[in-house]
Amino acid sequence: MTWSAAQYSTFERERTRPVRDLLAALPLQSISTAIDLGCGPGNSTQVLAERYPHAALRGLDSSEDMLAAARQRLAGIDFELGDIATWSAPQGVDVILANASLQWLPDHAQLYPHLIRQLTEGGCLAIQTPDNLDEPAHRRAREIASQGPWADKIAAIKHPPRHTATYYYDVLSPHCQQVEVWRTTYYHPLMGGAQAVVEWFKGSALRPYLAALDAGEQAQFLQLYVQAMEQDYPPAADGKVLLPFPRLFIVARR
Repeated sequence: MTWSAAQYSTFERERTRPVRDLLAALPLQSISTAIDLGCGPGNSTQVLAERYPHAALRGLDSSEDMLAAARQRLAGIDFELGDIATWSAPQGVDVILANASLQWLPDHAQLYPHLIRQLTEGGCLAIQTPDNLDEPAHRRAREIASQGPWADKIAAIKHPPRHTATYYYDVLSPHCQQVEVWRTTYYHPLMGGAQAVVEWFKGSALRPYLAALDAGEQAQFLQLYVQAMEQDYPPAADGKVLLPFPRLFIVARR
């Protein structure tokens, strides 16, 4: 799979609001170092820089396209190509931010404590992950993948499992002095009807399916998907589509 910074940034304002809420909840008033794991096009890193303007910041992402956009946005910050699953800090970091990135990785029972160990004493791990696998946008994608002529290619594709607040509390609390977990559902008003919902998820959840299809199959898949979105996300009175988007938040202090 490849990431498109342009596609992802189509709904930048909506995608950035959760990280603003997440970073506002951090108890640390000033820090020296921080890293944004899965920095994408740099929108989350920019919020991190606004929250801690005097800290030395870095960003890490697995996509060159995302990193190019991030470097263009924030020329004074060091952005590097890397894999969150194998990342470790050469020395302790005060804040580790992972905004809408860790849901792509498996084995959170090992990953999350590993990230805590990369923090300085008293440092914070700040995580936001979409919690929407049961929403129509995901359910319909799985249905279309399993019922279409491409089933042999993509029916078995699964997003890594999401877990409950209790699960993450139990994973993190033995390693932390404080763990806060909360869930928020955002309702994003989108212009453009069901097609806007399709464009949103083309930048994220639909990527694994579309990456395995040729151009003709992609067009057919998306045609079926937009028809499904028209049924599941009818327009509001002003013509916009109100997209519900549940997200899980964690602030864990070592």
